[in-house]
Amino acid sequence: MPDNFKLDLTQRPRRLRRTASLRAMTEETVLRPANFIAPLFVVEGKRAPEPIASMPGVSRLSIADLVKECRALAKLGVPAVALFPKLDAKLKDEEGTAALHEDGLILRAVRAVKQQVPEITVMTDIALDPYTTHGHDGVLNAARDDVENDRTVAILAKMAVLHARAGVDLVAPSDMMDGRVLAIRKALDAADFTGTGIMAYSAKFNSAYYGPFRDAVGSAKAAGTKLLSKATYQLGPGNRRSAIIEATLDAAEGADIIMVKPAGPYLDIIREVRMATRKPVAAYQVSGEYAQLHAAARLGWLDLARTRHESLLAIRRAGAEMILTYFAKDMAAELSK
Repeated sequence: MPDNFKLDLTQRPRRLRRTASLRAMTEETVLRPANFIAPLFVVEGKRAPEPIASMPGVSRLSIADLVKECRALAKLGVPAVALFPKLDAKLKDEEGTAALHEDGLILRAVRAVKQQVPEITVMTDIALDPYTTHGHDGVLNAARDDVENDRTVAILAKMAVLHARAGVDLVAPSDMMDGRVLAIRKALDAADFTGTGIMAYSAKFNSAYYGPFRDAVGSAKAAGTKLLSKATYQLGPGNRRSAIIEATLDAAEGADIIMVKPAGPYLDIIREVRMATRKPVAAYQVSGEYAQLHAAARLGWLDLARTRHESLLAIRRAGAEMILTYFAKDMAAELSK
């Protein structure tokens, strides 16, 4: 082949990748701090932050430290936080009754954040797993082999009203019970909280990636036993059509935002949901996704900064407008440079 060989091409896509400025001009998907929601864990009492071993860089925070963290996030441009309580085991029971305590930990945390960092959007988890001794998202039937759907929904609707009264902007039912979005919407409206939104965990899969989160909130007591199987209410990992059914049902029942969880292993589901609804789509980059990137980086197998950026960019590219991620603070700081 001669040294001066030239291909006879009219289309050369590399032209638009030739310089940094051309690449910036033609970039199709970008990340910004406003895309992120930071999940945060809160504990009772005045204590130092409690590092979570399986989630490097993540700690359980006292209410005072939670407020400080929310203020720091807001300054970096992160618009929202999702709060999760870690309760004392003495407050847990079979029915999860602590979820309806009017001065419970999570409600005091919400009030403190909204009073001191009013500009940040606060959402809270509506499910019973942090409150039950068995670690399920609802109340069990007498045989203890399933969760009672309708009894659980009635509790969740009351719980949502309590959270709205405390000042949350969005309630986020993560239980995967049938009909809970409609019941919560009706309960909120009846209590005159028509402005409180619902971010529904609509396509939540029965995933193996949740382990570190369950350690963080203390719902892993029965981990590895038949008791903790959530297959009767969370989606099977192989079920794409079921995910779309759940998402469209939640949208019809009044969900304001539709969520897919986990995010990274389910990019195809995010895209399907994005195409199936005109409502905003969220995705949760869960604890296991976060932990595996940290673990590989610690072994020197991956570049943490590059892989976290790429993993979040992929979630945005799939169609999620917002991402719940434990990388929110670090990514916002990186993008603000």
